[in-house]
Amino acid sequence: MILPVGSNLNQKTNFSADETDEKKLKYNHDTLLRNNFSTRFRIGMDKFTNAITLYPAKGLKGNRNANFYEFLTMGQVPYLIGSGMLMAVFNYANKYFAPFARQKAGPLGKKMALGVIFYGLAKEYSKNLVTTPVHWLTGVDTNLPYAKVNYELPDDIYDTDITSIEYHKVFESVEFPRWDLLYKDSASGKPRNAYYDKVAKKLGLGTNLKDSDQEVKPRIKEIVVKTNLAQNISSYLWAATGVALAFQKPWEEFFNVATLKFWQKDKFKQTVSAFFKSLLNSMESFYYGEGSKHSKYMGRGLLFAALGSSFLGVINVMSSSQKPSKLDSADIIEKERKYVVN
Repeated sequence: MILPVGSNLNQKTNFSADETDEKKLKYNHDTLLRNNFSTRFRIGMDKFTNAITLYPAKGLKGNRNANFYEFLTMGQVPYLIGSGMLMAVFNYANKYFAPFARQKAGPLGKKMALGVIFYGLAKEYSKNLVTTPVHWLTGVDTNLPYAKVNYELPDDIYDTDITSIEYHKVFESVEFPRWDLLYKDSASGKPRNAYYDKVAKKLGLGTNLKDSDQEVKPRIKEIVVKTNLAQNISSYLWAATGVALAFQKPWEEFFNVATLKFWQKDKFKQTVSAFFKSLLNSMESFYYGEGSKHSKYMGRGLLFAALGSSFLGVINVMSSSQKPSKLDSADIIEKERKYVVN
């Protein structure tokens, strides 16, 4: 049930990440989460299972608690279905071709399927080439997640489970970040501005600042905007690189022995071994080119463009347009003049 406002005033609200029990999926208040593999995996699985079960059911029934977050989360379902259809459409029809045409179309269709996989992996994980260095250099993790607790309207008078959990990022909104989640409370044993003190030190703004949070917030916003731009640009270049890598000729050797029947241990081990061998050979073929000499320059050009976009993106993040003023009171106040305070 929803308690009236004021009936729970004595209960302490804790926004500290240090006391977060990340093994639980239920929270009683908005909770900062650690940005590690286990948390990202759990969030991804939770969002995916809800996207194929709970959220579509709520939408089809016209549930009044369905919201825009659920709509956006369901967007991954048609993306995955479309990827699967794109992989299948180039391979399913091969059996209807003549033997010679089937021989030519088979490797191309499999490369198309591999390209779809490499596109998604490269686009998603290449973002870490920007966000991770930015985190190391500035102390600002632009992908820092938190669990948001929503109190929904009951569907009937006997409905007591009316909370839903949404997973967001602290800096999801540049204009309205969840600054409140970054402050420490007294129970943590750390200064209230411990997070902002750490960021201020990494950014070279100084230590023991009186109001470190006010000093670094404009700089954090700038970092978030520049990081988002850099990762968006570089991720598509890396995705294109992944597709180009999938179309290299050495993959045909892998397709000849590949199997997904993991219960056939010998054949599956051969598949894994052939995959890494073909991957290395394809990387070499992509870099040095095969056939015409132009392919060599095209492959290297695409690779260096992707690397350069990530590197220059990080450099751009570190160049701040909001540098702290180096003036002090002695440079502003003229001691020989008289000042009146009204």
